[in-house]
Amino acid sequence: MSDSPYIFEITEENYQKIVIEGSQSVPVLVDFWAEWCQPCKMLMPLLARLVDEYQGKFLLAKLNTEEQKAIAMQFGIRSIPTVKVFKNGQPVDEFMGALPENQIRAFLDKHIPRESDGLLARADEMSQQGDFDGAAGIIEQAHEMDPQNSRVLLAYAGVKSAQGEIERAQEALSALPQDDQDSPEAVSLRANLQFQLVLQDAPTESDLESRVSGDGADSKALYQLAAHKVRLGDHEAALELLLRLLQKDRTYGDDAGRKGMLAVFEIMGASNPLVARYRGRMFNALH
Repeated sequence: MSDSPYIFEITEENYQKIVIEGSQSVPVLVDFWAEWCQPCKMLMPLLARLVDEYQGKFLLAKLNTEEQKAIAMQFGIRSIPTVKVFKNGQPVDEFMGALPENQIRAFLDKHIPRESDGLLARADEMSQQGDFDGAAGIIEQAHEMDPQNSRVLLAYAGVKSAQGEIERAQEALSALPQDDQDSPEAVSLRANLQFQLVLQDAPTESDLESRVSGDGADSKALYQLAAHKVRLGDHEAALELLLRLLQKDRTYGDDAGRKGMLAVFEIMGASNPLVARYRGRMFNALH
């Protein structure tokens, strides 16, 4: 038995109290393991170190599948190590295998509230009200409090993007841990910044509207107007313009029409129905 106040050996007698009742207050990680399992023995000290580091923000419940077969069968455990996280008495997520520390931290961060998250929520409210300077100040406080929270860097990049400080936003995205570089939020922000760069020397939206109204629209105007539409959140209009550019001039900006459509897809997210529709139209235009 560990001396840590945050680690428990689970039996049928204490399972209800530790896992079900305990997870009403804080997340409980249940580590399904066995004595013969070498990967389990690699994972266990890492989990023990992390639970002490987090100082009660989650509990670690170790369950020996050879000794507690009924509980293991209840959850259909077929491979160990398996780690399940319980909240409010229910399993809500899991991972299998002896993952490296950075991946386990990322797993924990999805389920464990951090003090800096409260500041980020305040910053988000200020951003919604248009107070980007105030939001940036709150986010800087959050970064001082919790420099390991990648959500702080993402929030800072978002505010700097909204303020038009593209270089600062890019720096914040570049500072993200490698595992977070390709997160949907980072990819979307990076794609938005691509269009903001286009707008730095672009004419007004109304000027560009008149330049693309006829069949002789120039390629640059189509691309710049698409960037305006992205800024306004009119993604369908942006995709129409970029598709038109793709069909008209594949050489402009090193295939800017196709690459621009892909960037808008990243901003919208794969689940958006417009993405599937315009991906099909893009494919047809390329063939």
